[in-house]
Amino acid sequence: MLVVFLGNPGSQYKKTRHNAGFMLADEIEFLKNAVWNEKFSGQYAKAEVSGVSHHFLKPMTFMNVSGKSVAAAIAFFKIKPVEVLVVHDDIETEFETVSIKKGGGLAGHNGLKSIANLIGSNDFSRLRIGVGRPSKGDVSSFVLGKFTTEEEIVLPLIFKKGEELLKEVLFSL
Repeated sequence: MLVVFLGNPGSQYKKTRHNAGFMLADEIEFLKNAVWNEKFSGQYAKAEVSGVSHHFLKPMTFMNVSGKSVAAAIAFFKIKPVEVLVVHDDIETEFETVSIKKGGGLAGHNGLKSIANLIGSNDFSRLRIGVGRPSKGDVSSFVLGKFTTEEEIVLPLIFKKGEELLKEVLFSL
């Protein structure tokens, strides 16, 4: 399986809602000792979970063109779209909610659109990290904005839920 953590490269995006995927990757216990190498226009690592080897990717392209990185990894490893799990922020999901979705619509997420366009399929799974929808203002500014102090307090619990869901998916293979 290929697990893709979405985010934007650069320190200015480090703790933004759009980088929830990158943030989760950095908190996952079984990836703490993984060696990340530059590959596929991103950071790539291979790690074992319950004796099974999996591929992990953090595209270092911007979110809107993350499909370039994912398509390169899929082609190299000859992986089918159904063998891909994309970890991403989701404004259509309430803050603090983490869920798995298999295939389906892309909910206007430009990173998911880029991946679907370049791999030619929506049949990949998603681990959605809910960041909620802004009550007012621009969605782009909201997702590129940093988490509030109150939100940051509960992020470790959210990422723990995300790690548990990811393990469930990986253990079920």
